[in-house]
Amino acid sequence: MLRAAWTVLRSTRTQAPALGLAGGGCARLPSDHWGLRSPPRGLVLPAARGYAIQKPVRPSQEDDPPPSTLLKDYQNIPGIEKVDDVVKRLLSLEMSNQKEKLKLKKELLMNKVVANPEDTSSLEARIVALTVKIRNYEEHMQKHRKDKAHKRYLLMSIDQRKKMLKNLRKTNYSVFEKICKELRIEYTFPPLYYRKAHRRLVTKKALCIRVYQEAQKLKKQKRALKAAAAAARKQGQMNPESSSTARPEAIKENQ
Repeated sequence: MLRAAWTVLRSTRTQAPALGLAGGGCARLPSDHWGLRSPPRGLVLPAARGYAIQKPVRPSQEDDPPPSTLLKDYQNIPGIEKVDDVVKRLLSLEMSNQKEKLKLKKELLMNKVVANPEDTSSLEARIVALTVKIRNYEEHMQKHRKDKAHKRYLLMSIDQRKKMLKNLRKTNYSVFEKICKELRIEYTFPPLYYRKAHRRLVTKKALCIRVYQEAQKLKKQKRALKAAAAAARKQGQMNPESSSTARPEAIKENQ
């Protein structure tokens, strides 16, 4: 088997054509020590351009910009539309790091929701920043479901945003409605009292209910006995003669 592979490799060395560039030179790849030459430039560039013009990745959120969006530093450069597709892709959002992506998403949502985007200390701006962070954590959790640290950060950010929305609802209800509508946040009213139900709590609650029912039964029996004693006392007060005659007869029977 090794001998057959060696013969095929020798035939490839001898039969491989010498492919050169248009200027007469040739670009060598690391496989030149086998006697093979790289394909000409005219074959490499279309492949790279085809890779650059591939279908855009579907955004995770509807508000997110497409991956082909240029970064903010390169959007206002004159003649950027005439640049090659490979260069555009290198300067686009797809090739940027996570920090630049989050920064661009935050700016777009700020311009869409907040009245003054430069005021980053307002309650609305902080809610927008937390929403961008929460969406980033959700995308991360879809890929890495067992990452408990990011899951904890996600739950903490959601609780913090709930508190901010609650305060905004009390202070400015119109802005609260606008933010919930633009960011598609479903605000649910928190319960008045909430306690997580576990086995110990359920058992304790059932025992307390049972003790309460038994105590109510005993109180009912005591009230019935007191009522019967009061009725007998009242009847004795109304007929004192019958009670006085009944006592000697009872004493004689006992003797």
